[in-house]
Amino acid sequence: MNVDQVLSRSPRRAKKWRYGRGRGSGSGKTSGRGQKGQKSRTGSHHKALFEGGQMPLVRRLPKRGFNNEWRVEYDVVNLDQLEARFENGATVDPKAIQKAGLVKKSGARIKVLARGELTKKLTVAAHKFSAQAKAKIEAAGGSVAEA
Repeated sequence: MNVDQVLSRSPRRAKKWRYGRGRGSGSGKTSGRGQKGQKSRTGSHHKALFEGGQMPLVRRLPKRGFNNEWRVEYDVVNLDQLEARFENGATVDPKAIQKAGLVKKSGARIKVLARGELTKKLTVAAHKFSAQAKAKIEAAGGSVAEA
């Protein structure tokens, strides 16, 4: 076996570039850093949001609103989704809803809304219901329980 028969490196692993090894290498002398200035020096770059001393955009814009630390977020599930994913007479609880792929996070708080029609008799347990959703589930012969 000769050197010319050795396979080249895998394209997944790019060759490490060696800077400052003479002009013939294509990345010698200034090593791709241009001429003089802050960005040509070792270990010095300005911060990402630095605007040259002018008042930064983040500080020019006014503060607005606040983030409520105790806000409770609900993942929304609609009646047409329950109609499509569950059989007649099924018990629908948060675990079943997550298993059916209607909600991504396990342990998510679920609110049932009234989009679509429900013809199946379902026993639905969720953290919250809209008034219309509750009425539609009960009109279809099902029952509602807040988990």
